[in-house]
Amino acid sequence: MNHVKRAKAVFDIELDALRRTRAALNSRFNEAVELIVKCLRNKGKVVVTGIGKSGNIGQKIAATFNSTGTTSVVLDSVNAMHGDLGVISDGDVVLALSYSGETEELLRVLPAIKRFRVTIIAMTGNLKSQLARYSDLVLPLRVTKEACPFNLAPTSTTTVTLALGDALAMCVLEARGFKKTDYAKLHPAGAIGRTMLLQIKDIMRTGPRNAVIAETRTVKDALLAMTKAKSGTISVVDQRGKLSGIFTDGDFRRAIARSAEILEAPMRTVMTRNPVTISDRALAVDALRIFQERQIDDLVAIDDKKRPVGIVDSQDLPKFKIM
Repeated sequence: MNHVKRAKAVFDIELDALRRTRAALNSRFNEAVELIVKCLRNKGKVVVTGIGKSGNIGQKIAATFNSTGTTSVVLDSVNAMHGDLGVISDGDVVLALSYSGETEELLRVLPAIKRFRVTIIAMTGNLKSQLARYSDLVLPLRVTKEACPFNLAPTSTTTVTLALGDALAMCVLEARGFKKTDYAKLHPAGAIGRTMLLQIKDIMRTGPRNAVIAETRTVKDALLAMTKAKSGTISVVDQRGKLSGIFTDGDFRRAIARSAEILEAPMRTVMTRNPVTISDRALAVDALRIFQERQIDDLVAIDDKKRPVGIVDSQDLPKFKIM
């Protein structure tokens, strides 16, 4: 048996179902998006319910809604009549999934759901089904054949249900003005969250690890301060505490090669003026960009008054998974 050939046939069958369902999209889809957006503005939520494979797809649709800022819960149709109806509140939108529209367990709970002041949106392939008649709005699923060789196992139907759910979630996202920064807030432990939320003040070395010295002090004093802070860079400040320059261990090695008397020289005569800096409120990922563009190892973080409040070491970024 040629398994690759069979696999491609599965793709072709499911792609055909996707194309048919896509072609069936009309103004009812617009209405569904607007109903959900209105529900959310009124502090409501989306309740997703289905049985079997549709229930499994429903869990993924609810997860996608939640990850994109649309509050959603899953209602187990079997347990609904035994207390789980408590997840529903007046004003919610109920998204009911059933390709046949005649799933007994789902139909059994619909009358109880209708007692709430909710809007029921059905995803079904049977517009004349009981589910369709119970619903306020129907989004059609168009499937002529399952990928299963017996035309029994839900395959094409679950694919189009999932795709239609994704389309609904993405359109609601855009209609609500949901931004990338909003997404990051909901995924603080992920790479996007770290990229969008972590600031310089969260990763910079401060206190004893941030070497700072007055420009009137000597190079010898600076070396002692750098050693104590275990830093290869020291910030040099003027009499008002504002950054006036930096001095690095590389600067010292180059200077000492020219003259041993450098140890007693005041910092203002050897420091690098107008160094590259970054605001302590900038995003941590901005530091990565600067390190890559300028080919430097340390970056001084300054506050609004241009005082050196921290040092960002390029070697620290991997620890925060900023790469």
